[in-house]
Amino acid sequence: MTAQVVVGVDGSEESLAAVDWAAAEAVVRQVPLGLMCVEELPAAPEVPMVQFEEATERAANLLRETVQRVQTEHPGLEVFAVQTRGRAAEELTAAVNEADLAVLGSRGLGRAFGFLVGSVSLGVVAASQKPVVLVRAEDDRPAASRDIVVGIDLYRGCEAVLAFAFAEAARRQLTLRFLHSWTLPASYGYAALMDPALGVDQSQKLAEELNGLLEPWREQYPEVEATAKAVVGSPAFQMVEASQEAELVVVGRRARKVPLGPHLGHVAQAVIHHSPAPVVVVPQP
Repeated sequence: MTAQVVVGVDGSEESLAAVDWAAAEAVVRQVPLGLMCVEELPAAPEVPMVQFEEATERAANLLRETVQRVQTEHPGLEVFAVQTRGRAAEELTAAVNEADLAVLGSRGLGRAFGFLVGSVSLGVVAASQKPVVLVRAEDDRPAASRDIVVGIDLYRGCEAVLAFAFAEAARRQLTLRFLHSWTLPASYGYAALMDPALGVDQSQKLAEELNGLLEPWREQYPEVEATAKAVVGSPAFQMVEASQEAELVVVGRRARKVPLGPHLGHVAQAVIHHSPAPVVVVPQP
């Protein structure tokens, strides 16, 4: 594929929300938008040929309607459609790896339950070599802040996350809010309760380290406002809390393979399932 932003299309409300988000992003990036629809192969090999033909026609009509939707909203945007047949997660992952960014829809169950993320979306996110954005269909929050919330782990490489976050903030003229979460070692026992200054001092120290990590990026992107904060608590919980008023959330994923295949860490899983804002998962070598 030649598009630098690619979006999966299946006709659902979540898919349409993803298309709208991807189109706006392609306009900001000034790149073409690729719409991709995958006809899932049936499990039963004896499926009549007429059903294949009907599925192909439905996919073609869906792509035609979606192209018209995008071109009506963004007349100057170059849009093209790709229709293929196979396993959706595999086909989408292959397309993502040839683009700069992929956008997929995620089904929401409301605030009480967060995301119901399909196996296709999770499969693509876990295996992709490029950043993937998950967009939910409905966002009934009041107007979100103009912030991009970025989760940072000071103890692991995060260059890919930093590069994506600063470039995205510069393109969209948004503020970056970096967050590092930490917990006192179990050996401290009740010391933190007896002496709260322990936590304060450590948070200040980690915030200084985080600011040091950001310094070269601030120099490279002087127009981008970036704040840094180290907080005590579960990284997953803190990121989900911070996402409630964010316009976009960025988290990293270890780009590694395990015997059972690619997987997502618990922080990325929590944010994907519970953030009301679109979530970008960036693979980090």
